[in-house]
Amino acid sequence: MPDGTRQPPPKPPARADRVSFWRYARLFRADILSAQPARLYRAWMAEFRTPFFRSFLVNQPDLVTTVLKARPRDFPKSDRIGEGLRPLLGNSVFLTNGATWERQRRIIDPAFEGGRLRDTWPAMWAATEAARTRLPEGTVEIEEQASHAAADVIFRTLFSIPIEDEMAQAVFHEFRAYQRSQPILNLAAFVPLPRGLPRFFRRDTRRAARRIRALITELVDRRMARIEAGDAPDDLATKIMTTRDPETGETFSTAEMVDQVAIFFLAGHETSASALGWALYLMATHPEWQDKVAEEGRALNGDFAELGRARVARDVFREALRLYPPVPMMVRQARCPERFRDRAVPKAAQIVLSPWHLHRHERLWHDPDGFDPARWQSEAGRASARDAYIPFSAGARVCPGAGFAMVEGPLLLARLLADHRVAALPDRVPEPVAHLTVRARAGIHLRIERR
Repeated sequence: MPDGTRQPPPKPPARADRVSFWRYARLFRADILSAQPARLYRAWMAEFRTPFFRSFLVNQPDLVTTVLKARPRDFPKSDRIGEGLRPLLGNSVFLTNGATWERQRRIIDPAFEGGRLRDTWPAMWAATEAARTRLPEGTVEIEEQASHAAADVIFRTLFSIPIEDEMAQAVFHEFRAYQRSQPILNLAAFVPLPRGLPRFFRRDTRRAARRIRALITELVDRRMARIEAGDAPDDLATKIMTTRDPETGETFSTAEMVDQVAIFFLAGHETSASALGWALYLMATHPEWQDKVAEEGRALNGDFAELGRARVARDVFREALRLYPPVPMMVRQARCPERFRDRAVPKAAQIVLSPWHLHRHERLWHDPDGFDPARWQSEAGRASARDAYIPFSAGARVCPGAGFAMVEGPLLLARLLADHRVAALPDRVPEPVAHLTVRARAGIHLRIERR
């Protein structure tokens, strides 16, 4: 059980229960987490009315199941999501719906099937060992180190190049700039702005998106040339670029592949870095769990099968994803009128699913704000997870890289702690905010020393 004398992990303050629409807009622009009222941690559903349309935040498990699993075609991704992310992600699988999305998943999914995880393991292990060597001692901003490590994993597994590669370095630094300037949900996810109004993009956000896409285009062009020459490495990029849609026989064009690579970097780098950074902070504040993970990390020897024995590292990483889900909110749109909790949900209403609130829901979790990896081995914890745990979404649109992330995260966590001890700084408690993912407002600073 959690230590009742210990302060719970940091959580954003909640806003006043009632504020004006324009006050809410300003709060939302600053941080979507602290812009929400505390009642959402207990509510089964909450309605939000704008001057334009209505949104419904849904926490009730059977309604979440309806939207994500039972009837996903009736609740497609909201077009409002594209308002914030399309400059970077284009027409990627994260934003599309219908036949376009189904075609994209038919091509992408085979690359992330179970057998392919074993194929990516050597590259993932190499990136992890490089991160161990690179980790400095002293006071360290750990989010930056986590981003570096996660980027190295995705570059090695996707394009067979290490983070030290000049092109990889350029993409990595542009992504770091982008994630600090663009929220995962633009305000337009809740407010459909008329065409003539500004889209709340900072100019540096648009510039960074253009630069990232130009660099990715160069990487894709290079790989296409190697595929045509017959000497391309057998990595994720080659697998995806050579996989034919079983229904049409087509492969992705270069332009389509650029869109997909953009979301692979976002999902495979940015979200993984967020989760790893918070997991390391939680280890710094819970040394008894840190020692257990370190012991598991020392036992790993590079054999893929050995990772299955790192159960504590896996449970710790699950708990980090519960407390700090990298993507805090998802938005769907009702294709037809619905009735939820005996309330009319009009056609085109926005259905907001919030892993952030669902994972900390007071009616669904014991000690919802506490850090307790042991919950994952209890029947109560497993029941809560079935009802209220969606860090990778769920149903047809579950993240295709979920299995990849649950190998990468525990591996990095266990191996980094195998020979490094991390400690929290009492005067530098991180404040969670939603940038592109859930990050700390001023970074996560830890003291690191060799074991």
